[in-house]
Amino acid sequence: MADGKPRYKIYDHPAGGWGAAAATAKVLMEQSVITKGSRALLAMNQPGGFKCPSCAFPDADCKKTLEFCENGAKALAHEATRFRVTPEFFQKYTVTELMEQSDYWLEMQGRLTEPMRYDAASDTYVPCGWAEAFSMIGRHLRSLSSPHEAEFYTSGRTPNEAAFLYAIFVREFGTNNFPDCSNMCHEPTSRGLPPAIGVGKGTVVLADFEHAEAIFVIGQNTGTNSPRMMTNLVEARKRGAPIVAVNPMPERALIRFTEPQDVIQMATFGSTPIASEFVHIRIGGDLALIKGMMKVMFEREAAGEAVLDHDFIAEHTVGIEAIRADAMAQDWAEIVRVSGLDEAQIRRCAEIYIRSRATIICYGMGLTQHQQGSRLLQQVSNLLLLRGNYGKPGAGIAPIRGHSNVQGDRTVGIDEKPAQDYLDRVRDVFGFEPPREHGHHAVESVAAMENGTAKVFIGMGGNFVRAIPDTERSYAAMRKLALTVGIATKLNRGHLVHGRDALILPVVARSEWIRTALGEQFVTIEDAMSNVTASRGVLAPASPYVMPEVEIVCRMAMAALPSSKVPWASYIDDYDLIRDKIAEVYPEIYTGFSERIKNPKGFHLDIPPRRRVWPTENGKANFLPLPGLEVNDVVDDPAMLRLATVRSHDQFNTTIYSNNDRYRGVYNDRMVLFMNAGDIAARGLASGARIALETISTDGLERRVDGLTILDYPMPRGAVAGYYPELNPLLPLDYYDRISGTPAAKSIPVRIIAA
Repeated sequence: MADGKPRYKIYDHPAGGWGAAAATAKVLMEQSVITKGSRALLAMNQPGGFKCPSCAFPDADCKKTLEFCENGAKALAHEATRFRVTPEFFQKYTVTELMEQSDYWLEMQGRLTEPMRYDAASDTYVPCGWAEAFSMIGRHLRSLSSPHEAEFYTSGRTPNEAAFLYAIFVREFGTNNFPDCSNMCHEPTSRGLPPAIGVGKGTVVLADFEHAEAIFVIGQNTGTNSPRMMTNLVEARKRGAPIVAVNPMPERALIRFTEPQDVIQMATFGSTPIASEFVHIRIGGDLALIKGMMKVMFEREAAGEAVLDHDFIAEHTVGIEAIRADAMAQDWAEIVRVSGLDEAQIRRCAEIYIRSRATIICYGMGLTQHQQGSRLLQQVSNLLLLRGNYGKPGAGIAPIRGHSNVQGDRTVGIDEKPAQDYLDRVRDVFGFEPPREHGHHAVESVAAMENGTAKVFIGMGGNFVRAIPDTERSYAAMRKLALTVGIATKLNRGHLVHGRDALILPVVARSEWIRTALGEQFVTIEDAMSNVTASRGVLAPASPYVMPEVEIVCRMAMAALPSSKVPWASYIDDYDLIRDKIAEVYPEIYTGFSERIKNPKGFHLDIPPRRRVWPTENGKANFLPLPGLEVNDVVDDPAMLRLATVRSHDQFNTTIYSNNDRYRGVYNDRMVLFMNAGDIAARGLASGARIALETISTDGLERRVDGLTILDYPMPRGAVAGYYPELNPLLPLDYYDRISGTPAAKSIPVRIIAA
C-alpha cells in the first residue's frame, strides 16, 4: 500500500499528547506547509480568523492561543498543501486510470486549480473557462422536462451564505431535491427530536460541561471525530464528574487522554483517565441499555423512592405513562441479552444518572445510523425528561455533529422537507412561488438516478458517491446521468464516477481569503451548539482561477434562470446583502444578522428547550414510546455478525489522510476487520487470516468485499467493525431509517465466507 507493508501493533499510550503533537508536525511537513500552515493554525478558530474545516465542535471561547486539534491540523494542512492538480496532471491520466488509484492517492495529489470538463473522446478532463462551465450547467438545467430531474447535493463545509443562496436558487428553479451529507449522519437528530422537544438540534452549550454532574458519551469516538471536546471531558473528569462511555469499541481517547496544550502533563508524560464507566455495548444494544436504566428508575419509584423530577414532568411533559408501562414490561433477561451487558452494570449506569442533578447525554453516529435511529434518539430524550435534564445549567442533549457547517446548512434552508412557513417567507421575500412537495434525500436521489428520472447532479462539495451506500449500484446510477458537477477543493472519487457530461469546479477553501469588487468578504458558520461565528480566511487562494462558493451559486442561478426575480449579481460582491436576506427569511433567529455578527464571538441561535419552551404541536415535551428492545430488523441466521463501519484516526468523512489508524494499532492498511477473539475461534479462524464478508439480505443482490484481514480486537461477541468507505459496498441502499432516510451503517448483517 501507499505507506509500506501493513503492520498491526497495540497502541498503549494515552490519546493526544506527544503522539498528537508528532502527527501534527508530520502532516505539515508532508504537505510542505510548515511555515504557512503554522501561521494559519494560529488564526484557526480565533476571532478574526477562520473556522476549522473539519468538525463542528464549538470554539472554547478562545481561551487558548492554540484552539485546534490534531485532526483539525490535518484538515488545514491538506487544504493549504503546496501540491496542485493542474491541467497538466489531467493530461497524464485518463479517468479510467485514475479510477484504479486509492482514495488516499487521489487526496494526496493536491488542490484543484482550474475548471475542467470531461472529454469522452480522450477519457480525460480538459480545461474549460468558467463562462463555458456555467453555460453548460444552464443549458442542461433548462433542457430538463421537469425541475425534479435535477439533484442538488450539499456538503457540510458549505458556509451559511452559499447554502442559503443555493436553497433559494434551487427552489426558484422548481424543486426541493436536496440530498445532503446530513442525510447520511445526523438526519435522525433533525427528524427524531422535533416531535419530542420541538427542535432538531442539541440543547447544550459549552458552559454546560462546566456544570454537568454526569456526562454520558454514547456511540461517539470523541478523540478522533471531535478531539477539541476532549478538553471539556478532561476538565469534567478532573473535578470529579463521572463520564460514562458507551461503545462497542473501546476507543483510546475515552480511556486515557493527555492534553497537548497542558504543559505540565506533556512535560511529565501524564494523562487523565476519562471514562469512569466503560459500557461495552453490543451493536444495536443501546435501546436495551436505555430501557434498562428507565426500568431501574421506575422500579425504585414503585418502591417509594423519589427518583423522577415530578414537578418538571407535570408542568412540561406529556406521555410518561406509556413509557413507564413499556419499561416495566421489559424482561431483564432480554435486556441483558440484547444489550450484551450485565444487569449489574446497567444498574450502575442508572445509579450514576439518578445521583446526578444535571446530566448531559452526548451521542454520535453510533446511535443515528440504525434502522430505528430517529426513534432511538427519542428514547434518549425520554431518559433526560425523567429527571428534568433540559433547561438548566449542565444538562441537555448534545448531538456531536461531524462537518463544520452541516447544522448551519439545514438551518438556512438545505432541507428536502421544508416547513411550509419557511416556504411562505421565501415567497414573500423573493417574489416567487417555491415548490411545496417534498424532494429527495440522499438514498432517494440514487433511486431516481437508477430509474432515469434524475438527469443532473450538482455536488456543492463532498464526495457523494463514496459516502452513499451500495457502492457498485450507486456508481452505476451516477454514470447514467446526463451531467455531473463537482464543486470542490480536491480531486476525489466523485469526479471519476460521472455522467456523460461532467465538470470539476475548483472552489476557494475555508482558510483562504475572499476578495470581491467591494473588498474582502467573510462567511459564517453554525457549530454543533448553535453558535454562529464569522470565518475569514487568511491564506491566498490556491490559484487565481478558483472561485468562492457564493459566486458559483449565483452564476449557476443566472445561467439556469435568465428571467429570475432574484438580484443574483448583487450578492456576488456583497455578502452583507445575503445576511440581510437570511434575516428576512428567518426573523425569529437571525434578526440583525449583519450587526450581530460583528461581535468577535458571534452569537447563539435561540433554542427554546433551553428556556423550557417546547415548540411542538401540543406545546409540551413529549415522551415517545418505541416498543421492544431492537433498533434493527432481527435476522434469523446463526452465522450473522453485525458490522459497524467506522472512520480511522487519519480520516475525516471520506477524506483519507493516511492508511494508518494509530489508536487502534493499524498501520499501512485499511482492509481490516476488527473481531472478537471468541468469534474468530468459533469460526476456525485466526487473527491475521484473510477473509471475505458478504451481506445477509433478501433483495437477491450479492454484496461482497474480499481481501479483509481479521484483527483480534475487543469487540463484543457478534459484533465486527471495518472502515468506511471501503465497506460501503456491503450496505444495501434500502437499509435505512424510514423517518430520516439515514443508512443503517452501524448495524449491517453480514457473514464471513471463504476469502
